Amino acid sequence: MGNIKWIFVLFSLGAILAMAFIGVAVALRNIPLIILGIVLLCVVMGYGFKTKKKMRDQGLL
Repeated sequence: MGNIKWIFVLFSLGAILAMAFIGVAVALRNIPLIILGIVLLCVVMGYGFKTKKKMRDQGLL
């Protein structure tokens, strides 16, 4: 438990916030905000997976 990769904690929190944003946009029935939330979620998760692969290739994970 002592080896926490804080960058991944931030990526996961960003993804959670993006999902919550999508939920709020659905509740508001606002299509542009729903699309924005989906794009935001894809960007955050994609960048997180890209960072994880890069760190794994460098032997940091």
